[in-house]
Amino acid sequence: MSEMTKVYEEKMSQSIRHLEKELAAVRAGRANPAVLDKLTVDYYGTPTPVQQVAAVAVAEARILTITPWDASLLRAIEKAIQTSDIGINPTNDGRVIRLVFPAPTEERRKQLAKDVQKMGEEAKVAVRNVRRDALDKFKAAKKAGEVTEDDLKKLEEQMQKATDKAVKEIDKVCEEKNREIMEI
Repeated sequence: MSEMTKVYEEKMSQSIRHLEKELAAVRAGRANPAVLDKLTVDYYGTPTPVQQVAAVAVAEARILTITPWDASLLRAIEKAIQTSDIGINPTNDGRVIRLVFPAPTEERRKQLAKDVQKMGEEAKVAVRNVRRDALDKFKAAKKAGEVTEDDLKKLEEQMQKATDKAVKEIDKVCEEKNREIMEI
């Protein structure tokens, strides 16, 4: 019985992990290397993630330093940051690029909180879609005679419990991110 639900529970866990990864990239005023995760630099004709061509470190609470291993990449990294949607102008001292994260305004905090809620709702929809797919699969199995009516009810209950647990986890993750945003 639980083997049938394991696959769907794992898909729900993947939705939560995806949400956590997306929320890590939300710029909440603190220096966070995750904001550079989607940033790529042209490295000898190949788009390469910044983390693979430079050391990225948090120097202070609001300052991120990027030290390229190849000094010729300074300009390329700087240009990639400027053309990205990060919204921070890099400062280049010839060896290191610094990103200074300004403290968000109250209006910006409210917008970030809305964005976090929207991401949370999208994750909940993904979890509910997984539940719907599972229930459809279980009903098809009952129709084919692979499971009994009682087994179908138990499977539906297990999926509902897994869904409720995943939704609670999503709410918890979003609450933590909102707390982080408002504390800045």
